[in-house]
Amino acid sequence: MNTLFRSIDIEAYQLIAREMSVKGSSCITNFLTPEQLISLQEHIRNYADKHKGQYFAHHGGVEIESSLLGVLGAAPEFRQMLESIYQAGIGKTAYSDEILKVLRCVQGASGRRESNCFHYDASLVTVLLPIEIPQNGNDRGDLIMFPNLRRARSNVLFNVLEKMLLQNALSRKAITTAIRHHLLKPEKLQLIPGNLYLFWGYRTLHANEPCDPTSRRATAIFHYGDPHAGSLATRLILKLNQRRARRATALGTQPTA
Repeated sequence: MNTLFRSIDIEAYQLIAREMSVKGSSCITNFLTPEQLISLQEHIRNYADKHKGQYFAHHGGVEIESSLLGVLGAAPEFRQMLESIYQAGIGKTAYSDEILKVLRCVQGASGRRESNCFHYDASLVTVLLPIEIPQNGNDRGDLIMFPNLRRARSNVLFNVLEKMLLQNALSRKAITTAIRHHLLKPEKLQLIPGNLYLFWGYRTLHANEPCDPTSRRATAIFHYGDPHAGSLATRLILKLNQRRARRATALGTQPTA
């Protein structure tokens, strides 16, 4: 990895990909130094204050590129890691080497609306970097997932239909209810700030549990390798997701009654 970040041997990429396939996820502990983590936490707090303690998300932009997240996303070694893992997972190089970066902060009453939103990512490789996560209590915003439920679809329309069937309010409520009654048992990860978590986001149905409104759950997400990149359907889905994120952020900044 870039000298600014923890070094990872190239030989470890295959092991990481294998853990993602067998265990559902892989974790690189202490990826950030304490100083780097503090820097990102201060960065988050500045934006949290601007949003008056309510939910917000940024898809790219200066909010991300002006921080260590922009440095990480541009590091050649980080890109090489994602490329190698993608190849190990699908057997070919990605259509595009673009890394989509998201900065997401769940806080306040509006943050609860963004919990239990089960979905499949558009990208095969999802990298999650927790920045600020409550470590105590029941509502920590744990990552919940049903790992590797599907393979990469050869037909983009089949992929779109699957997402439509699962990524709606009714299906999400049914899944959440089934989990609460122990009819479904997802994997659960209590995230530790400064660690790096990797999983097959395209293949894994996942969401975050609710976070205590008095706490803050801030994460950076790096998406790499859309198996359907270049298709019209993929471009439309990306635009819809970005529009939804802007709308949720706008709602989050509004005062609550």
